[in-house]
Amino acid sequence: MDHVSESVRATEGPMMRAEIGAPPPVPVDGGRIPSLDGLRAISIGLVVFRHLCGTGNFLPDRVGGFFEVGDLGVRVFFVISGFLITTLLLNELDASGRVHLGKFYLRRTFRIFPPYYAFLLAVLAASAAGWLALHPGDLAHAFTYTSNYHADRSWPVGHTWSLSVEEQFYLLWPAVLLVAGRRRALVAAAAFFLASPVIRLGLWWWGGPEIGIGHRFETVADAIAIGCVLAGSAAWLQGQPLYSRLLDSRLFVLAPVAVLAASLLHDRPRLSCLFGFSVMNLGIAACLHWCVIHHEGRIGRVLNSAPLVYVGVLSYSIYLWQQVFLDRESAAALNQFPANLLGVIAASVVSFYAVERPWLALRRRLERRWFPPIVASAGRTGHARPRPASGRLAGGHRDRGNGRRAEDRTGWSPPPENA
Repeated sequence: MDHVSESVRATEGPMMRAEIGAPPPVPVDGGRIPSLDGLRAISIGLVVFRHLCGTGNFLPDRVGGFFEVGDLGVRVFFVISGFLITTLLLNELDASGRVHLGKFYLRRTFRIFPPYYAFLLAVLAASAAGWLALHPGDLAHAFTYTSNYHADRSWPVGHTWSLSVEEQFYLLWPAVLLVAGRRRALVAAAAFFLASPVIRLGLWWWGGPEIGIGHRFETVADAIAIGCVLAGSAAWLQGQPLYSRLLDSRLFVLAPVAVLAASLLHDRPRLSCLFGFSVMNLGIAACLHWCVIHHEGRIGRVLNSAPLVYVGVLSYSIYLWQQVFLDRESAAALNQFPANLLGVIAASVVSFYAVERPWLALRRRLERRWFPPIVASAGRTGHARPRPASGRLAGGHRDRGNGRRAEDRTGWSPPPENA
């Protein structure tokens, strides 16, 4: 691959890590950013619980719909995605002075496409066999990641709207960073977050609930945008005394309480559009930051425990496959509890070990082979020792000057494995 044509050199001067736009000083433990997998496990747990409610032999539908915990779980996924992807991009920009689009899209393609298209092919086969009923346009929109603009989705592929939002973000955000630079890109993300309530309310007045508010990119991507803003401002925020005191205060419990309270507005769409979505997104971002910083505390130990990390690792496959089993409108035995939950677990494990993990291993091999070492821009650093995209220095040596692990001689270091 052409290393130069697919990258962009930074135009900014040297940056202190406490400035806006600096990569967040996130810890990396064993190749993973702490707490993210645990938060993913909670998110997918909320989605699965919501979809279980109303199925045979389980709790009534109204239990899961009280807080609309499924929507809340997807919203947590969005904030994590914005935070993690922006962290990776800013770390690469900070380390090498460029964003390598080829490497970014290689990673996203091998991470997202194989399990997704394997799922869609299975749905296509089940539909051809008469086991699943699909609506016209379902597969066309699902295969092209435009389901969030296809309102008449059938249940088996109804959840692909959120994956479409994610893919649209992957296409747009690196280009915005490339063209605008880190500061202007983060300002644009913050401006989009602030403008989103007006966008949602305007679309509501113009087209009503049928227009797809909460699914269309422009009505829901502010959850991703606030994650992007957090990644670019976390270092600066941690240097603000008031913010640090709030993170360490017992009053911080009000943040998750505010998220739950705002989720109660789901049956008041205009209030939800104007206030509810934004309050939930801000509260989730604050909770995410707290969990990453306090990963060694009691809650952190739970989030980083082996069972939750394992569920978080499987969360993408779980999200893909839960929809076909957790159908509350179906009377089939496989859609009744606990058979439906066992079906989700079995399909997710097979998807992860047979599809997802082999493709991730291939991705790592190709990444090492195709992309040269990260080399810092001499004009930005004054020396050639880079800091890799993960925020962790490879190898086993301690850099005595700044307390970080020193680079190995290859200069190559993989991003966090929960990317």
